[in-house]
Amino acid sequence: MDIINTSYLALFLIICLGFIVGNIKVKGISLDISAIIFVALFFGNYGVSLPNILEKIGLILFIYTIGLQAGPGFFESFRNQGKNLVIMAFVVVISAALLTLGAILFLGVDKPIAIGLLAGALTSTPGLAAAIDVTHSSLASIGYGIAYPFGVIGVILFVRLYPKLFRVDIKKAEKEYNDKTQVGFEPLHTRNYIVENEGAIDRTIGELRVRSMTKGVISRVKHGDKTFTPNTNTKLHKGDYIMAVGTDEALRRIELLIGPKEEVDITLGENYVVQSLLVTKTELVNKPLGELHLRSKYNATVTRIRRSGIELAPSPNVKLQMGDKIMVLCDKEQIGQVGELLGDNNSKLSDTNFFPIATGIVLGIVLGKVSLSFGTSFEFSLGLTGGILIVSMMLGRLGKTGPILWTMSGSANQLLRQLGLMLFLASVGTKAGATIVETFEQYGIELFLIGGVITLVPMILGALVAKIFLKVNVLSMLGTLTGAMTSTPGLAATDSMTDSNAPSIAYATVYPIAMVVLIICAQLLGLLGVIY
Repeated sequence: MDIINTSYLALFLIICLGFIVGNIKVKGISLDISAIIFVALFFGNYGVSLPNILEKIGLILFIYTIGLQAGPGFFESFRNQGKNLVIMAFVVVISAALLTLGAILFLGVDKPIAIGLLAGALTSTPGLAAAIDVTHSSLASIGYGIAYPFGVIGVILFVRLYPKLFRVDIKKAEKEYNDKTQVGFEPLHTRNYIVENEGAIDRTIGELRVRSMTKGVISRVKHGDKTFTPNTNTKLHKGDYIMAVGTDEALRRIELLIGPKEEVDITLGENYVVQSLLVTKTELVNKPLGELHLRSKYNATVTRIRRSGIELAPSPNVKLQMGDKIMVLCDKEQIGQVGELLGDNNSKLSDTNFFPIATGIVLGIVLGKVSLSFGTSFEFSLGLTGGILIVSMMLGRLGKTGPILWTMSGSANQLLRQLGLMLFLASVGTKAGATIVETFEQYGIELFLIGGVITLVPMILGALVAKIFLKVNVLSMLGTLTGAMTSTPGLAATDSMTDSNAPSIAYATVYPIAMVVLIICAQLLGLLGVIY
């Protein structure tokens, strides 16, 4: 085993074998990337160890990229379903604390060991710190060591097996989540109308205030045999035909303003093109669409904006984001200029500037070290995970500060996330595997079983509450459970099952809350002896 103890060889061997094991399917179930931690447990049991710095770097990269992805949707998610997700988190953490209390009162488990079991079962290092602080005993770390391995493994197995055991259709859950999150982002349609209403005849589009009055866009006008792209000075005549783009409600308003629907061909001449262009210039990020003056400068009409799979109505107030797809209707001779203005450079989306990443991580580490004291008995800090998660969500939401672009392309985010995850799982697994057999031999199976119960029962209760009472989408539910259990490996297992960011957003929503509630519970359990 000496050659395997070479850190870099052991690391890549564990990752390689992890992917092989992860691709093995048993009745349709596979572990995917989360299998790395099981391989690492095996290696750790035989004395293989990895430097602690790998765990920290892996955790930082994984949490930072998760936060960047979750940030833009976090606040909207919290408004829409934050209460339900927080209720789930409370159910998980409070039930785990009550089970710990029962172990102390009825099973005779030493209080320090029991509180350590609670922290280990919920894989919470801040919880362990609180347990040691309130009990003034190293026995808390023993309890943590006993419960931690199954705390890691149990959450992974639960989230991986739940969809299979309950026959959950992940693709259907993704569609339901997307449909729900796109409320307020209704699909856009294209319809044709004839100018017949007296109020619209012989008036310009600007005078009619079509965009502000209807929230729709007139993309084409047919006057006689001539079809062209209009601007605000275009005058509508009786019998003209228009093509409008908007939501059902916007098009209904256009019909009331202009005239009835008409089935007619409004084909542009060969001098016009409709083209999708990418926003890839950093200076355009967070800039309102109206400030580009596309109509007045290029006689170009934006008919729709596609962002992260959602179609947005092209209001002048819409702030552009890197990677937005802008559907532009324009004269052939000027489409190149519009493309140059927007960037339209697909390769730019693959470029990654590491300065904003490093800066964001530094800010997260600093925030995590800030400690708040409440009297002499309670002290709280966000820690490494909490600090980086909160900063990355804020930066992901902000998008850009001056010339600094905080966000990154989806492919770059995915690559860094996978790298961080592999480092984290390999390191955590070898560390847990190093003591699992010795701890079992020293303390017997009883404490392992208690730790397993504290891990599994709260997740089962949380899942039942989500399914029966709260009607939470299963992807959000699994993300919430991993956040409530403060389990990054659990999130990784969930994240690998879906292309949706629902688990990440739910995890980010409840993780800080769960961490605080767990620390408070550890403090209260530590005061148990004083109370009775």
